[in-house]
Amino acid sequence: MGQDPRTLPPSPNWYCARCSDAVPGGLFGFAARTSVFLVRVGPSAGAIPGTPPFRVIGELVGHTERVSGFTFSHHPGQYNLCATSSDDGTVKIWDVETKAVVTEHALHQHTISALHWSPQVKDLIVSGDEKGVVFCYWLNRNDSQHHFIEPRTIFCLTCSPHHEDLVAIGYKDGIVVIIDISKKGEVIHRLRGHDDEIHSIAWCPLPGEDCLSINQEENSEEPEIPNGKVIEQTPVTKGCYLATGSKDQTIRIWSCSRGRGVMILKLPFLKRRGGGIDPTVKERLWLTLHWPKDQPTQLVSSCFGGELLLWDLTQSWRRKYTLFSASSEGQNHSRIVFNLCPLQTEDDKQLLLSTSMDRDVKCWDMATLECCWTLPSLGGFAYKLAFSPVDMGCLAIGVGDGMIRVWNTLSIKNNYDVKNFWQGVKSKVTALCWHPAKEGCLAFGTDDGKVGLYDTYSNKPPQISSTYHKKTVYTLAWGPPLPPISLGGEGDRPSLTLYSCGGEGIVLQHNPWKLGGEAYDINKLIRDTNSIKYKLPVHTEISWKADGKIMALGNEDGSIEIFQVPNLKLICTIQQHHKLVNTISWHHEHGSQPELSYLMASGSNNAVIYVHNLKTVIESNPETPVTITEPYRTLSGHTAKITSVAWSPHHDGRLVSASYDGTAQVLLLSAHRGACFSLSLSLCLPLCLLAIVCVCSVLVLTVIPLGKKSIELEKKRLSQPKPKPKKKKKPTSRAPVKQEVYDGNEDESIRESSGPVENGVSDQEGEEEAREPEFPSGVASVGIEPVTCTPVSLGFEKSKVTVNNKVTLLKKEPPKEKPESLTKKRKARSMLPLTTSLDHRSKEELHQDCLVLATAKHSKAELNKEVSADLEERFHLGLFTDRGALYRMIEVEGKGHLENGHPELFHQLMLWKGDLKGVLQTAAERGELTDSLVAMAPVGIVVSKKSQSVDAQQYLLLCHFYLNMEAIAVAKARLRPEDPILKDLYLTWGAILEKDGHYAVAAKCYLGAACAYDAAKVLSKKGDAASLKTAAELASIVGENELSSSLALRCAQELLLARNWVGAQEALKLHESLKGQRLVFCLLELLSRHLEERQLLEAKSSSYNTWATGTAGPFVERVTAVWKSTFSLESPEQYQAALQQLQSIKYPSATNNTPSKQLLLHICHDLTLAVLSQQVASWDAAVEALLRAVVRSYDSGNFTIMQEVHSAFLPEGCDHLKHKLGEPQSLITPAFKSLEAFFIYGHLYEFWWSLSRHCPKSSVWVRASHRRTASVEQSQQINNATPEEMDSGDSQPEPNRPPELDVRLTEESKQMLITCKELFSEKHASLQNSQRTVAEVQETLAEMIRQHQKSQVCKSTTNGPDKNESEQAAEQSLSSPQNDKEEKNQPLSLPELTKRLTEANEKIAKFPESVKIWPFPDVLECCLILLHIGSQCPGSVTQDMQQQAQELLQKYGNTKVYKRYCETFCT
Repeated sequence: MGQDPRTLPPSPNWYCARCSDAVPGGLFGFAARTSVFLVRVGPSAGAIPGTPPFRVIGELVGHTERVSGFTFSHHPGQYNLCATSSDDGTVKIWDVETKAVVTEHALHQHTISALHWSPQVKDLIVSGDEKGVVFCYWLNRNDSQHHFIEPRTIFCLTCSPHHEDLVAIGYKDGIVVIIDISKKGEVIHRLRGHDDEIHSIAWCPLPGEDCLSINQEENSEEPEIPNGKVIEQTPVTKGCYLATGSKDQTIRIWSCSRGRGVMILKLPFLKRRGGGIDPTVKERLWLTLHWPKDQPTQLVSSCFGGELLLWDLTQSWRRKYTLFSASSEGQNHSRIVFNLCPLQTEDDKQLLLSTSMDRDVKCWDMATLECCWTLPSLGGFAYKLAFSPVDMGCLAIGVGDGMIRVWNTLSIKNNYDVKNFWQGVKSKVTALCWHPAKEGCLAFGTDDGKVGLYDTYSNKPPQISSTYHKKTVYTLAWGPPLPPISLGGEGDRPSLTLYSCGGEGIVLQHNPWKLGGEAYDINKLIRDTNSIKYKLPVHTEISWKADGKIMALGNEDGSIEIFQVPNLKLICTIQQHHKLVNTISWHHEHGSQPELSYLMASGSNNAVIYVHNLKTVIESNPETPVTITEPYRTLSGHTAKITSVAWSPHHDGRLVSASYDGTAQVLLLSAHRGACFSLSLSLCLPLCLLAIVCVCSVLVLTVIPLGKKSIELEKKRLSQPKPKPKKKKKPTSRAPVKQEVYDGNEDESIRESSGPVENGVSDQEGEEEAREPEFPSGVASVGIEPVTCTPVSLGFEKSKVTVNNKVTLLKKEPPKEKPESLTKKRKARSMLPLTTSLDHRSKEELHQDCLVLATAKHSKAELNKEVSADLEERFHLGLFTDRGALYRMIEVEGKGHLENGHPELFHQLMLWKGDLKGVLQTAAERGELTDSLVAMAPVGIVVSKKSQSVDAQQYLLLCHFYLNMEAIAVAKARLRPEDPILKDLYLTWGAILEKDGHYAVAAKCYLGAACAYDAAKVLSKKGDAASLKTAAELASIVGENELSSSLALRCAQELLLARNWVGAQEALKLHESLKGQRLVFCLLELLSRHLEERQLLEAKSSSYNTWATGTAGPFVERVTAVWKSTFSLESPEQYQAALQQLQSIKYPSATNNTPSKQLLLHICHDLTLAVLSQQVASWDAAVEALLRAVVRSYDSGNFTIMQEVHSAFLPEGCDHLKHKLGEPQSLITPAFKSLEAFFIYGHLYEFWWSLSRHCPKSSVWVRASHRRTASVEQSQQINNATPEEMDSGDSQPEPNRPPELDVRLTEESKQMLITCKELFSEKHASLQNSQRTVAEVQETLAEMIRQHQKSQVCKSTTNGPDKNESEQAAEQSLSSPQNDKEEKNQPLSLPELTKRLTEANEKIAKFPESVKIWPFPDVLECCLILLHIGSQCPGSVTQDMQQQAQELLQKYGNTKVYKRYCETFCT
């Protein structure tokens, strides 16, 4: 099943005279957007037998704007060369074999509209632009000529196939001229007859005028059309026919010898399915021509509705034509055809390729006039991909052209079996989701907020939900019904309901049985179940666990919330990402390891993927929500935002991710020490189906080049000014063509049944036009001048510029140039300049503003003097407190305006207060009365007497023009404090500030709206220590203690990364609930100081607390002494309370990639639990916690930390714990045995290393008197850690060589070697052997996949070896180690590997849980070390122990890792 990658390309460009071409041998190319796609046609395409013989083989990438022309060189030996023209003003010459640019020129100053490679001159490329300039470029000599024949827009041009100097040019107004480029562009003939655009010009393939039996004297329908210029006839001008196709619905045949038309063919109005065409209605038309080679009596043309006609030119008085594919229904194009080009394959088949507005590329057999095959394409960005879980290989694609494609990728007869769905869509398709059980049921969401259901097996229109989202639908998911839908009876309740997440942050639940009914916002259920009063976060992603019991919601602030059915009880919050969450994916449940189903991967606008293991949280079902701040795995590798992640449904622990960096990365998560394998795949094609052969099935990567959450980004990007080309082109060019397309689109939008929504002249232009920037719904048209106060007027001018993005897009004529003095606008003068400037101070000052405001707003008693003084000093906070403070702020601002000479602004502020009498009095005293003030006096006095309220129009108008601060000031000065409009204004402005990153000012808005929880959350979004500390303090002030606690802990963790111990303890002081964490940080600080003094820690800190300086006494006693003196921890009850606080926190297991600071924190958390358990005499818990700390250091490969834990917490060994545990057969005994084994394991390594030093000194282990020989130095090369590292060495020590050093063992070392018998656990050796077998088989399979992928790449690029040969070679190189001579030529087959894997998993399942739960040192590794020691120090290891070690190696050393060493020591 290892197929070559299949590409679904973007649609060929529209309204271009020559945008596709082909050369003999079977190479076809067409322009799509800014690229050219190459298609191999015929036997050399390498297609699967039984499928159409074509394959997309590559892309020419280099232009920055739409490609407007494409032409091959049709000279033998030069078929690999082609030329392209683009709206970026360049003409590029390419080599299609290398897909690189050979050369280019930018001679044109205007948009290039026509291009052709001369069929007579090998290196001549002729191009024309919209201003009528023609350039001739000779490639070999890098020379050029330009000709300006007519001041008209060129639509097409074609070089003569018979004379190297003749070029025919068609213009927009219907004129056709033939010029001689050797005579400075002299016009040979000026052919008049058409009265509209010339779309195509075709020369007769044979010279001379004897090929057609046309009566030259009696031209049938029209009088003779004289040439514009009478010239002497020459052999060149004799004997040559020319055909032209025009928008005027006619084809004309011209005689070049006479310079006049000799035949007119009028397009027929064909009856199509669904009714005929009304001849009185002018339809959209593009008339393209092809004159078949060596068949001068036949001419191919397009027609109105996409039909192709073969005209018979033998009889001029009869207009006879044959319709292509007349016998087959539905084989023709459904819309107008733009380009026709012939192709001769290697087996001499004559084919014709056509591109159309229906976005299909069709291939026609010229012998039968039947359609051979169709290549579908995408008319917009691919926003979403979804494979059906029921129908294998059925891929749904959501596209920006308003259509859904369903691609049967496993079709035997057709590689591109694509079905289009467009009815009822009418917008970009941004979300798709197949029903997990019902075949053919596809849910879709669109850019305009629509949610619908399609039955892909019928032709019925989709069902549309009556509830729309306010913004783009980003995610769809099927899940179990929730209240109120789940409360219905069995007959009224579906088994699964549809959930949709929109850009406004709302998740809706739709009943698929009653889509016409109301959809329910799940936020209401979340609030009611969890008693939440604060504003819920903006949701951006929804994902259900496969069993339907757990739902994950991703949020805009980067948090992920885990809910439990049936009532969405919040059980966990993951605070890992700090930016918007784009994608969440749960691991499938049908793997060999059930615990993997609890893995959840997530990606955000950060370039990091986090994997969390939620097994403990879900199974424990906590009463209060748990906060997780540490991931199970962190996957780095991408350099831009993550758009999609997905687990392979065919494998365990295999994840694929897609990113804006243009790559997809495949990661294999291994349970063994956190190893992972990454494969990066470059996504350079718009939609590429990558078939990766995995052992028994095809893994298809569903990667979205421009995927989830991208629409808003595209809007921002496209609303920004584009870089200008060398010379700005004017929008007058080709305006009528574009205008016609707009008209056509409007017409089709009315007639829904006519087809899908179109996006414009060409695909890329359509995408950009549809992606207009969003504005508030009340924005007026650009030409209206508001009649309001001066600041509002100025603000409107600012808004007006933004709205013009849309207006200029549709303008047909360039705007008239205005004098520079008129175009420059005066900067608007702020009404509240002092308040605005105070909102731009340092971050510390802004944070202090938030704390003062929170204290003032939430103080239960009267404000104390200190707070009142702060409010008096920070007058600008009056905008968020009460009306009296606001009036003080307005007075300060008014005085500033008067001092700066702006009395009119002062008057405006006083009017905001409603103090018209004061305004008039002040103006009269200062001599500043104006007509406007006097005129409003009577009205103002009456209004102020009647009511203190003000018409909402004024502040709403201010909001409308983004003057939010001014709007709040007006509303707060005139409305009642409890008026809901005031709260809406605060929230609206806060949302805008939050979106722009002004978190401190946004927090003040939320405080003003009495949404203190949201204020603390928005302050914490930045994620730095200062922001987190302020947010924690603010949450504490307003009574949100749980939130304050979590923020304070995050702040302490940030300070910990900077090794700021004092600051971390200060942050944790905020809450009594964090006392347990203070103990952890205290122990961590003491341990870090201890390691630093022993020079075992690289990073040093100078901000230790004073109690961390003492170094006297055992480590545990120092810890408890500091706890007692600093944290007042004395009684058992206090220890028990701290223990309960910490026991609820679970950290993921360590890996080789765990950062050292994070590792130390997790280890110290376990050690703190151990010390607290000892203090309350809970020895079972103490043993478990100590074992977890040791195993963390072991799993991370940090032997030094493990030994320091042993020396600090087990200085006398494990015997004292053994006596405390009591009964030897208790449940904790296996954990104690593992802890004891790790203790012995560490001492065993220390003893071995003492022997392996170049000059060992007398120590606690040995007493030495001489230097050692080279044999021990050789053993130093393999003395570190695991056999995996040993396996990489080439040279081996000589185990039986006697040392030349008299080493005497101490009593302690002898006793230690005797206790090493505890390491010879046969049950652990058997379990570890089975686990190694599983790991080796998985590694072998992964390597087979990699080798197969490499072979497929080589095959597709260089026509490499056959698939089976490459697969066998990969298997042989994998499964036969070089040193294993017996199996060298016996590769393991897939059934053998599967059998081995099954047997190993069955063995693992039979072991008791007590053996599998508690880790144990590698038994075979310990056997090897003891045998090494025995070889270096004869007599140190007893014969019984050596024999037992050899037996274990022989019995369980059959895996590749240990096989070599077993042969060394056991033979």
